[in-house]
Amino acid sequence: MTSGNSRSLSQSGLSAKDVGQQNPLKTQIQLGDLRAEKVLKMAQNCLKCLKYVMCAVNFLFFISGATMLGFGLYLTRYQTNSLLDSMKFLTAANLLLVSGIIITCVSFLGFIGALKENRCFLLTFFILLLILMLVELTVACLLLTYESEIGTLLEKELNTGLQNEKRKNSTKTDLESDWNLVQKTFSCCGVRNSSDWGGSVPQSCCKNGQNDCLLSSKDPSELFYEEGCLKALKAWFENNFLTTGVAVIVLCVIEVLGMCIAMTLFCHISSSGLSYKL
Repeated sequence: MTSGNSRSLSQSGLSAKDVGQQNPLKTQIQLGDLRAEKVLKMAQNCLKCLKYVMCAVNFLFFISGATMLGFGLYLTRYQTNSLLDSMKFLTAANLLLVSGIIITCVSFLGFIGALKENRCFLLTFFILLLILMLVELTVACLLLTYESEIGTLLEKELNTGLQNEKRKNSTKTDLESDWNLVQKTFSCCGVRNSSDWGGSVPQSCCKNGQNDCLLSSKDPSELFYEEGCLKALKAWFENNFLTTGVAVIVLCVIEVLGMCIAMTLFCHISSSGLSYKL
């Protein structure tokens, strides 16, 4: 019986040692499969985490954009004039409207693309973020490179806008003119000083919110803000230069992270063979 078994093993080409090594090899294969399954599960959990983080962040940006859009729509009822004559569209209301629309649309694409795992939306979200980041960096570089030229152009535009505001000579509430808004916010008057308004100094130039300063016979230096709005605006930009730079850098970092997450999800969906889900 033993000789028969030995003969059958020799005929099959397997020795007793090979037969004894089959179980450890099988065990190693099973352990390898378990490790691969564990790694795959961890990767899926990480991707799921990225998916929900992207949904949460884009939802917050969507709410912020919708708030800006609503506030911009509210201001369109009042603000009709711009400080810059050649760029009348650059009013506070229009800037809020444009910013709100861009933020709302981009964050909506990111939210739906991540939630529904839609490759088309994710790719569009990636491209829009890339374009926005390039535009922001280009504007920042131009502001730094042509700082003196921009200051000269700003002074010219402010003078032209103020003259146009004087010629209108219409009765408006304080919220209906960007000039009134800027003069109240920055405690300034005119481009250089209150004399730029001539005999039609607006109520927003009055110090400490006085309501009867236009009827007073006191010296203008005692009634109106002495500092011009050009100087006040330059001082504000200089004082907030570091804050603005940090804000731009943080915004760019957020955009880069958003692009990385979007592209990671896009590649995962493509490799898994999922279709364009809606």
